[in-house]
Amino acid sequence: MPTGTHPPLQRDASQPLAGQLAERYAQRIRERLLLPGARLPSVRDCARQHGVSPHTVVAAYDQLQAAGMLEARRQRGFFVRDTRPAPATARRPAGTMPRQAPVDATALIRGMFEADAARSPGLGTLPADWLDPVLLQSALRRLSLADSLPLQVSYGDPSGDERLREALSQRLADLGIHASPAQILTTNGATHALDLLIRTHMQPGDAVLVDDPGWAVIFARLTQAGIRLLPVPRNAHGPDLGVLAALAKEHAPRAYLTVSVLHNPTGHSIDLATAHRLLRLADEHDFMIVEDDSYGFLAPEHLPRLAALDGLRRVVYVSGFSKVLTPAWRVGYLAAAPERLAALTDTKLLDGLTSSAVLERAVALCLEQGRLRRHAQRLRERLAQARQRVATLAAKQGFKWAAPPDGLFGWLDAGVDTERLAQPLLDAGWLTAPGALFSATRCPGSLMRVNVATSQDPAFWRQLRASVDAIRGPAVTP
Repeated sequence: MPTGTHPPLQRDASQPLAGQLAERYAQRIRERLLLPGARLPSVRDCARQHGVSPHTVVAAYDQLQAAGMLEARRQRGFFVRDTRPAPATARRPAGTMPRQAPVDATALIRGMFEADAARSPGLGTLPADWLDPVLLQSALRRLSLADSLPLQVSYGDPSGDERLREALSQRLADLGIHASPAQILTTNGATHALDLLIRTHMQPGDAVLVDDPGWAVIFARLTQAGIRLLPVPRNAHGPDLGVLAALAKEHAPRAYLTVSVLHNPTGHSIDLATAHRLLRLADEHDFMIVEDDSYGFLAPEHLPRLAALDGLRRVVYVSGFSKVLTPAWRVGYLAAAPERLAALTDTKLLDGLTSSAVLERAVALCLEQGRLRRHAQRLRERLAQARQRVATLAAKQGFKWAAPPDGLFGWLDAGVDTERLAQPLLDAGWLTAPGALFSATRCPGSLMRVNVATSQDPAFWRQLRASVDAIRGPAVTP
């Protein structure tokens, strides 16, 4: 419950709680009731004062930072910015490092766009030189043929390019997921698919189970939609089903959003026994499961998918191609039961009419030719070598893994607070991903996500060792 003299936020209003809280502070800043340099309450204090979760406060402060009204100062808190026009400054050259370590998902993503991939152990994708430009160029050349002209002068099918949906149906069959082309809806990337699901099947005030650790972008999107997060710890076998069952019994969640295969950030994959028990809990407590398989092309096909075991009854399957093909082609999709798909298609139409028929046909050509499958196999082999090298480099500097690297990521224990560690590493030219970014409750700790494809330079591991030792200070001898 809110404390003090603050009027309560309206939980039944159309505007999410984070937006209401942000507007409340924005109004006080505009009216000069909060002057430049004024310090806002800490996240925990603000959450207690207004009777909301800490993540709601983080989302509100993020909105105020995006509006230029607030700034975060390292280890000091959040302060009102001077909103007077600043003198023009030179634009930072492309490929140079951002100057502030990532303190939230938006900052990490912005840093990924600005930084040099070769010096970005915190990167969430493969570096460009691991991709196959010849494959992309071949598909685009074929699109220039006369029979592709209709794609280039029309909106296309709202459900997505028919040839792509046919190719995806075959791809899903290879994973044991039986979905006809009519059960597949294409989207502008996997994140767009998740957004459509949130907007179509969830309402402000709903409770939703999420992986913890998990992807901060999803936490932020759910919170901005006014949805309550129910964090479920992840372990080597999958979600902690004891915690999940207790949360489901107490809160009657609407859905569970999870990455079952090559989980981001730990790299763990759910085992078969846990998957079957999870589906029984979904039936018992009547919640939908959204299975995000964005890293599926980097995993062996034999790993269990919830959608295959469930037959798309309660599970909606989401995936895309940015992690394996190119992030420049924003092509994703979801597969669902027919009764769910009509409403999702309507949301897509209202959101942006259709997705890109041209890019979807290009992806279809990559799938049909079998060249994408071969490219994915080469990536898996190269990643296996990268994991071995990174494991050796980490061990040489005395570091241990909370979860051994698998797929693209490793979950490293640095031994000190990795949020505190991020800035000196950035000052040295290395962009990292502190573990707190993947915590649904922004819990600090010693863990960090490491991209094995961008962490093969021994100089990074030497700098990591030096930065950790600097934070710890000199050893005290008895």
